[in-house]
Amino acid sequence: MTAPPFDPMLATPWPEPFDDDSWWFEVKWDGIRSLVDTRGATRIWSRRGRPIVSAYPEVAALGFPPDVVLDGELVAFDRAGIPSFQRLQRRMNLSGRAAAEAVEQVPVTLVAFDLLWDGGALLDHPIEQRRRRLAVLAPEGVVVPEPIAATGVAFYAAAVERGLEGVVAKRARSAYQPGRRSADWRKIVHRRSGRFVVGGYLPGEGARSASFGSLALGLWHEGALRFVGSVGSGFDDTALRLVREAIDQMIRPASPFGPDTTVPAGIRFIEPALVAVVEFREWTGDGHLRAPVFKGFTTDPVEEVTWDEEGPGP
Repeated sequence: MTAPPFDPMLATPWPEPFDDDSWWFEVKWDGIRSLVDTRGATRIWSRRGRPIVSAYPEVAALGFPPDVVLDGELVAFDRAGIPSFQRLQRRMNLSGRAAAEAVEQVPVTLVAFDLLWDGGALLDHPIEQRRRRLAVLAPEGVVVPEPIAATGVAFYAAAVERGLEGVVAKRARSAYQPGRRSADWRKIVHRRSGRFVVGGYLPGEGARSASFGSLALGLWHEGALRFVGSVGSGFDDTALRLVREAIDQMIRPASPFGPDTTVPAGIRFIEPALVAVVEFREWTGDGHLRAPVFKGFTTDPVEEVTWDEEGPGP
């Protein structure tokens, strides 16, 4: 098999937590969405269908049963037990010997939350059945969290208190809908996280005069890049230097942003080829990011980073 068996089901952004007896609530994990597929040799697929098994040998070696497909998140926990996307960045794009050597410094855990195949497709089975089977067959070393029923408001408050990203609500008895962003799954986040296209940068001043002040971010919308704000925090000295070296090779004279979007004066434009992962507090009323913090870059295709996919939702 040379392609992933399913596209992951996606959650709809939701503005606030809620209580409801017909819903389950789980932690929103800050990692890499992945499918583990053992129909033949063990494979691990990214959300975008990219084979990534060679980057995470410790997960591939866990002894999964044959002929199953699990849906979950690859997570790097910090010393406090909180998922850290920044730590996970150190494991991305490695393979072979480099990946094996990185396991000890930054171990990665699979948090599995759904079972899509067990000798046959389970997509139409209610989520309760899929989770029960998952809990039985998941090997030691895989985390299968227990969802909380009904009390979404209190669960969200507890997640925020622990410094977690937020929660995901799932309608009880719901089927799995591959590739769909369904309201049967809802993500409620404290500090939101999203992917954004880098379309330029603002020059730095003072200690940052040799690097940059901030990166100008956008999302594709109706065929044009829509400006959504700039991110200047979250960079250490090494990142400032490496990012500046990269964007210096990407300078372009014309703006990649659409004519109907307003950008700050002084931006130096670059080819829209980089995708940044950014954490932020909320969307403003005019469609900009509030309090954004840079978390890293991803190799996701730039054309898929759209307003419909990453914007504020309903």
